[in-house]
Amino acid sequence: MSTYRAFEATGVHQLRLVERELVEPAPGHVRLRVEACGVCHTDVLAVEGLRADPAQPLVPGHEVVGVIDAVGAGVTAWQPGDRAGVGFLGGQCWECEPCRRGDFVNCLGQQQTGTTVDGGYAEVVYARSSGLVRIPDGLTAAEAAPLLCAGLTTFMALQQDSTRAGSLVAVQGIGGLGHLALQYARSLGHRVVAIARGSEKEKQAREMGAHEYINSTDQDPAAALRDLGGAALIVATAASGAAMSPLVGGLAPGGKLVVVGAAPDPITVSTADLIFGTRTLAGSLTGSSIQNEDNLAFVLAHGIRPAVEVLPFEQAMDGYERMLSGKARFRVVLDVAA
Repeated sequence: MSTYRAFEATGVHQLRLVERELVEPAPGHVRLRVEACGVCHTDVLAVEGLRADPAQPLVPGHEVVGVIDAVGAGVTAWQPGDRAGVGFLGGQCWECEPCRRGDFVNCLGQQQTGTTVDGGYAEVVYARSSGLVRIPDGLTAAEAAPLLCAGLTTFMALQQDSTRAGSLVAVQGIGGLGHLALQYARSLGHRVVAIARGSEKEKQAREMGAHEYINSTDQDPAAALRDLGGAALIVATAASGAAMSPLVGGLAPGGKLVVVGAAPDPITVSTADLIFGTRTLAGSLTGSSIQNEDNLAFVLAHGIRPAVEVLPFEQAMDGYERMLSGKARFRVVLDVAA
């Protein structure tokens, strides 16, 4: 095999299937034969041209699982045949100040898979060894893929604060991220509240770990949370600043709203809601590659699994459109190995 297939994004809302030449991995990198790739809302950065040069072809996708088939010079911890994955953060540089202080998530030289470097809508991916995640045998490629971004993002957000077991923890938005956040929160021992628009997701939310369900279309979510005693932690996953803004009022004293859903509109917060009650509004990006391995170990220990809709690799645009429509239940995954 001297070439491989990949979907390139160019311009706005265009994916084109192309043949690319197979090359050896660069020093410090590996080459993976992709088995599965999740479809995430962040893929809009590539597909909708929301990057510095939309005319430059780029392969989207940052929930990538595969098997290493070649390693570059200087790579010693990985061998051909190893199961590996790579998430949104494609590997730290080891040289900038955040890296030197051990803050790999905020590395200034971090590659962003599928956004600044080619991602997993392809049969082959090249990745920095520092960004690789070992995939345990207990997970299929399709199960593991969404856990590398949607899973890790919510797992780390739930651990951003020392919220004690038994605390009231709310998850706003029951989609690709939120359906996993419910499972993590329940497994961490919290009293879990799901917040979503409408009632159609209530049954599934409860099956995934929610003790309580708040329909934000017919009740004030902040008032409903206060009636339950106030949330120690709210993880906001829906990509809407307007939907997140009222939630601060539902926090208990000392509570924290952690934002993981990137929204085009701003969050508006009353200063009084922050000051009285000593509440906090914070963001959370994701985690490092070793934290992702901790994430997968936790998933296996607690039986957490993503709900996935698997589509053939050739239907990448269909999968992207389904994700964008909000109709996916709850994560679209491309089967690249079939």
